[in-house]
Amino acid sequence: MAGNILIVALVISEPQLHTPMYFFLGNLSCLDSFTVCTILPKMLAGCLTGHGTISVWGCIAQFYFFSSLAAVECYLLAMMSYDRYLAICKPLHYVCLMNTKLCFRLAAGSWINGFIGMSIYIFLMSQLIFCGPKDIDHFFCDITAVMKLSCGETNTAELVITVFASIFTFPPFTLTMTSYIFIIRNIMRIPSATGKKKAFSTCSSHLIVVSIFYGTLVIVYVLPRTERLRALNKVFSVFYTLLTPLVNPLIYSLRNREMKNALRKILKKCV
Repeated sequence: MAGNILIVALVISEPQLHTPMYFFLGNLSCLDSFTVCTILPKMLAGCLTGHGTISVWGCIAQFYFFSSLAAVECYLLAMMSYDRYLAICKPLHYVCLMNTKLCFRLAAGSWINGFIGMSIYIFLMSQLIFCGPKDIDHFFCDITAVMKLSCGETNTAELVITVFASIFTFPPFTLTMTSYIFIIRNIMRIPSATGKKKAFSTCSSHLIVVSIFYGTLVIVYVLPRTERLRALNKVFSVFYTLLTPLVNPLIYSLRNREMKNALRKILKKCV
């Protein structure tokens, strides 16, 4: 929370960070803060008190906010990769193409699409009938763990959820990968090793975050649910729910010179 809030404060307060890349980074840090607030307080309360109970509608609400924020992150990561594509592959047109109005529209569209799109999940979860076991084999209300407790038929709901999950993850993932294919191809054309290193350093942090986020999503939701992987799913879920919000500030701040300079200026003013 401290790291993400610090990044948001730096992006807002420091004029040199008023660029599209840091605008999207501020949105990502804000999103990570919300994700932690959605899952961690309830989980810690259950660990400390030993009574990890949650109501049905509380469970549905937790899943709604978590899934919506995950969808928003998919789109934000895609917007950040598109921003890096324009900066590296079309540097002369970058200022005109990635203007302030477009940045706000892309960010607003990511947030709105994520929260509106996940409403279909909530409708399906509200139709489930629970009359048997009440223990969720997870540390938060994930859709796969909750559906196992349903007494009714879940094949239709699972099919619809799979289709909508593909719609909300595959397009931004495709855009992200396509952007990096063009970025890497353009970097390889740079003749000097110094130029290649400088160009790659502008997107390496984002590429690390994308790899961690999508890698764990594929392991948890795409790979076949064997007994061995089912036991590991909870472990891998920690990566995109808790570990990613933790490492994002470290990755972007420790590998970014402009972020370090902005932090030094703020500290000097405070001193």
